[in-house]
Amino acid sequence: MSELSVRVEGVGKKYTIGGALEQHATMRDALVAAARRPIERIRHPGAATHHSEVIWALRDVSIEVSEGEVLGLIGGNGAGKSTLLKLLSRITEPTEGVIELRGRVGSLLEVGTGFHPELTGRENIYLNGAILGMTKVEIDRRFDEIVEFSEISRFLDTPVKRYSSGMYVRLAFAVAAHLEPEVLVVDEVLAVGDAAFQRKCLGRMEDVAESGRTVIFVSHNMQAVRSLCTRVVQLAEGRVVDSGSPTRVVDRYLKLQAGANGVVVWEGDDRPGDEDARLAAVRILGSDLQPTPVVVSSQPFRVQMDVDLERVPEGLTIGFDLQLADGTVVFRSYQTDGSPESWPDLAPGRNRLECEIDSNLLNTGHYTVHPRISIDRVRWIVHGGSVSFEVHRDPGESLNALVDKPGAIAPVLMWRRAGGAI
Repeated sequence: MSELSVRVEGVGKKYTIGGALEQHATMRDALVAAARRPIERIRHPGAATHHSEVIWALRDVSIEVSEGEVLGLIGGNGAGKSTLLKLLSRITEPTEGVIELRGRVGSLLEVGTGFHPELTGRENIYLNGAILGMTKVEIDRRFDEIVEFSEISRFLDTPVKRYSSGMYVRLAFAVAAHLEPEVLVVDEVLAVGDAAFQRKCLGRMEDVAESGRTVIFVSHNMQAVRSLCTRVVQLAEGRVVDSGSPTRVVDRYLKLQAGANGVVVWEGDDRPGDEDARLAAVRILGSDLQPTPVVVSSQPFRVQMDVDLERVPEGLTIGFDLQLADGTVVFRSYQTDGSPESWPDLAPGRNRLECEIDSNLLNTGHYTVHPRISIDRVRWIVHGGSVSFEVHRDPGESLNALVDKPGAIAPVLMWRRAGGAI
């Protein structure tokens, strides 16, 4: 049996919100503030409760990871995934519980983590290696592989503050994956970069695991989780709610996330996104333009998305992946698919966009719409949340169409006899 690489036992992480300590320039200011505090509590009784509000980002989390295992962490926004990775990376300490790690930990939690903006790419490779505990000889030995993998050799002697987000993540991942940490911790940073580089990163993580080292992987890309991970743990509200095989845990998670009535609505701070854009709702609309969990193949239907924009940044793309139950992507569509003059207008505030899917296209089966909002080739804003629906085929007048067809789609195509002699 493989030795344990990571042991998390009874771990909790507590944060106090709304209670930032005042900073005083002099002792006199501090004494005056202390004298005023009881009076303020009488005048504003709710303020005392607000100042002492405690949030548990994690509570009673216990996980064991063996050497060579690829563990996937999944869960909605605020589930505690990133907090757990920060604890494993020793960025912060747990409030309670014990974390035991065997060997060096290489972390890739955010784009450019650990990079110094004034240093060049070359210098940051050595800086990151030193932080990971590598000697100069060890870094020299892997240097050429890191540069080749990152595909930024032309900019190696440029300060990283001038790098794009894509260049940052290429170099950051190359350093973290090639400096041979015993445990590689990867957050949802692979969403930055083109598809070819993402596949390259996933392949590298497979190589790391096959060499006997451990990978802990957080992603909203369920297909990547299924294909890469050997085990998956689901977090919700800071606790472990499920653990087991990738197929079982992911399927259960997607069913819980999907709307039972063909619609999912988010409100307030629960809306996925960031300061630029937030997703408020996703709906499957039938031919009667009402939300539905079931559509008939012979009738067109629509995917409707409500998106709240603080502003309209350049390169903003709003769309979705249509996936099968096993995570296979049937197609991806954005509001920018057509010619620019056909793009829907976007404005600050609530935007409601619809995409119509033609009749006689999809086959019988279970499908999931995964929203995707991004700044093109820069960063993902939303790549989570989903709504599921069923497609029932209408065979029409053809008796042959009653027979089940293989494939994700079952288009009704027109045939004709070719003219001319053979």
